[in-house]
Amino acid sequence: MSKSILNQIQEKARKIWEKEGILDENISITARILSTEEAIGNPEGDDFPLLRGKEKLMEAEFRGSKGQAFTDRFGDFSTSLREVCEMKLENNFRRAIFVSSLNAVQSNLGQTDHTIHCRNEGPALCAPKFAEYVMEKYGKIRITQIGYQPAMIKAFAPKFDLRVVDLDPDNIGVNKCGIIIEGPADTAKAIDSADLLIVTGSTLVNETITDFLVENKPTIFFGTTVSAAADLMGWTRFCAESS
Repeated sequence: MSKSILNQIQEKARKIWEKEGILDENISITARILSTEEAIGNPEGDDFPLLRGKEKLMEAEFRGSKGQAFTDRFGDFSTSLREVCEMKLENNFRRAIFVSSLNAVQSNLGQTDHTIHCRNEGPALCAPKFAEYVMEKYGKIRITQIGYQPAMIKAFAPKFDLRVVDLDPDNIGVNKCGIIIEGPADTAKAIDSADLLIVTGSTLVNETITDFLVENKPTIFFGTTVSAAADLMGWTRFCAESS
């Protein structure tokens, strides 16, 4: 049986941390739930998932460096790096522990960046830059966006043939900037119709990420959750305003 993507990343992390001599140190990583104000400040609009309480950012801290992960299952946790590398990633809570910890440690080692979610006007500033980046690299193409991110929809909808798929039942069927948000049942057709996939890093935690790593179809991940994993796996990521 082949290893899952997350198990591959976990294995890569273990090798790096062992080489750095930190795997066996008595180091604890604490994940905590951020309030909306701590996480993103006061962005424009009121339909961001964090503002509506659908997801939370779990934050890990390692030697003063922080890493975050979006998740719908959250709670405090403290452990060693060794256990982080060995724990079974069997649910969204454990996967969020691993992913936020990976982001914090890799940030501390200087091997990844942009691991802290942007705040206030950050999403509104990032989205147009992302749209420009895609236009310059690919031209006017068909895009399927996985994950409801309102600022991105606003920036991409006028420029591209856009489809948006989301898991949240409250979003499905909603008209956002002339785009009707589709649900999981539409995912396969939305992927097939696209020239480019733009995918939220949250798919790493909910373990749907392999659905969007499609052969001969480019994928760009967005957000902080996938920061260290993208660097380890060689995936393309865009996240212009995070820190």
